[in-house]
Amino acid sequence: MNTDIHNPLAPIRQKVENNERLTFEDGITLMESNDLLSIGQMADIVRKRKNGDNVYFIQNTHLNYTNVCYLSCKLCAFGLKPDDPKSYSLSLEQLEEKFNGMQGKGFTELHIVGGVNPKLPFEYYETMIRLAKKYNPDIHVQAFTAVEIDYIARVAKLSVEETIHRLHAAGLGSILGGGAEVFDPEIRKIISGHKTTAKQWFDIHRITHKLGMKSNASIIYGHIEKPKHVIDHLIQLRELQDETGGFNAFFGFGFQPENTELAKEYNLTGDTTGWYDLKMLAVARLMLDNFDHIRAFWMITGQKLAQVSLAFGVDDLDGTVMEEQIVHAAGNESVHMVPKQGFIDMIKEAGRIPVERDTLYHVIRTY
Repeated sequence: MNTDIHNPLAPIRQKVENNERLTFEDGITLMESNDLLSIGQMADIVRKRKNGDNVYFIQNTHLNYTNVCYLSCKLCAFGLKPDDPKSYSLSLEQLEEKFNGMQGKGFTELHIVGGVNPKLPFEYYETMIRLAKKYNPDIHVQAFTAVEIDYIARVAKLSVEETIHRLHAAGLGSILGGGAEVFDPEIRKIISGHKTTAKQWFDIHRITHKLGMKSNASIIYGHIEKPKHVIDHLIQLRELQDETGGFNAFFGFGFQPENTELAKEYNLTGDTTGWYDLKMLAVARLMLDNFDHIRAFWMITGQKLAQVSLAFGVDDLDGTVMEEQIVHAAGNESVHMVPKQGFIDMIKEAGRIPVERDTLYHVIRTY
């Protein structure tokens, strides 16, 4: 890296080496820089400081229980209206069949996410979790974004606290990091319409953390956001983590434009570039100094770029993922599964140590 005093990244490099917190202005400098390798090198310093050469993965499976959603977010291709012939909501009998079929497959995590369907009663969610635990008692149920919890509570006429408490009593282990999108109110209004506000998203995660449960955090990037929106988003996450310490990991979703209203309205074509994907992950690693883990979601970045991201601050490659429909509804053509050995091979080839984890980052096995 060029350490000349006239290099705008030099002062940031000094802060990184001294383990000092970066400012909003530092973040903007990083986002506007084209020196990707230097940014990656700095992110790698932080990655190694926090996790050594360990790279984590999990054996998990996804469940998208309904694609019915009345929010009509412009960035989404998954949610459909109830009268759409492609819409569905799995019955409790269908869910039970799925959970029965998961037995003995080695999964330690069940990742549940769906649309906002006001026709589903609160008991549906409780029973769904109980059925999952009935057939897979040792599995960690990581379910529902803050957006889902917000609307589940509204439909059931319950407080968020009571909603989370009852779901936890049914077997919910932690909540998801989705629904964050971009926190800036102007951008959020355009891309997400009347979805749960940023304040509500933070309140729900704050309540979850105070009830003793963990969650993750995310961003959707590569649409109409600017560098200032990205850095503001990361700093707001950092501030809540300072307060609660309840986030396990951060990951980014590169915007998938196909079949979305946002792409049509703003003439957005093509997925995010590998350059921008790596920059987002590296900048997140540098700005989120109080997050232990930065995760590359291979289903969106692709397996090859996810492997490269291990040199750009990433220490987690997510999980096996057996079933997934949300990103595939937006035209993503990645495979639905990577076997455990695939993660082990990718990580070892990068010169790192594969570590199989559970949802809460307890080590299951080091390879």
